[in-house]
Amino acid sequence: MKNNGSRRYFDLELKLDLVRQIDRGDLTVSDVSKIYEVSGTAVRKWLSKYSELYRRKTTVIVEKKSLSKKNSELRARIADLERSLGQKQLRIDYLEKVVDVASDQLGVDIEKKSK
Repeated sequence: MKNNGSRRYFDLELKLDLVRQIDRGDLTVSDVSKIYEVSGTAVRKWLSKYSELYRRKTTVIVEKKSLSKKNSELRARIADLERSLGQKQLRIDYLEKVVDVASDQLGVDIEKKSK
């Protein structure tokens, strides 16, 4: 659709809806620009005027490298915690067995006496 020099006006509700969709990540500025045949500059002006994120000058940067690095760090941390938990459980099992053996050899229930 070619613009023949006439100005087009977009309804406020439509602008607000499009800004909300961009804020949620459902649409991008270029998506809106292509679908509604409006310049990216105009869409960015709507964002600066109506968007909470843009109004607060909030910049959200998501980089694939940093995201994958963070995921691998979290996986390594989980593995360390699982390993540590397994070691602690082995120690508990060992100590319980020592108490059982000592109780049998001494003929006294050590667990009940300690409580």
